[in-house]
Amino acid sequence: MKKVGLYFGTFNPIHIGHLVIANHMAEFSDLDEVWFVITPKSPFKTKQTLLDNHHRYQMVYEAIKEYPKLKASKIEFDLPQPNYTIDTLVHLEEKHKSAFTFSLIMGEDNLKSFHKWKNYEAILENYAIYVYPRISKGELMNRFADHPKIKWVDAPIMEISSTFIRKSHKEGNNIKPMLPDTVWKYLDEMNFYR
Repeated sequence: MKKVGLYFGTFNPIHIGHLVIANHMAEFSDLDEVWFVITPKSPFKTKQTLLDNHHRYQMVYEAIKEYPKLKASKIEFDLPQPNYTIDTLVHLEEKHKSAFTFSLIMGEDNLKSFHKWKNYEAILENYAIYVYPRISKGELMNRFADHPKIKWVDAPIMEISSTFIRKSHKEGNNIKPMLPDTVWKYLDEMNFYR
């Protein structure tokens, strides 16, 4: 069975920081693949900066098509809203039966609020969580620091965000070096975030 790490996010847009983290997990941990699970645009929220699902999926697809261990997943697009991680995990387990084992990938900052997630105890009981650093000074101590299902991965600290990219692009700054070339071309041709 292949070990798959699920990397959830809006990826609005996907940037080199996301790629570095995902590739590091695929190459330097015991995971066989990393799947980018693109969080759908909620029909209940009208956040204008969040691109439609198919555009964000296309950018992820373009960014990772040369990386055989990385996959784009739109599994949550067809699940009931709002999306909860536990529901997505159960759906994936049912869909893929015994072909894959699934784990979560999350930033250290997300682990801090993990106890607020729906059915977090069930997630911890049944799935490993691969945590990458998001804090450069000092260690984030929390209730999960020594949990046996939490795997700390010494991945590079990436201080780059999609929010910063969108804001900078709107202000006319050159953001091209922060994006995979294919994502930059797509974003530029579609005139996004201006």
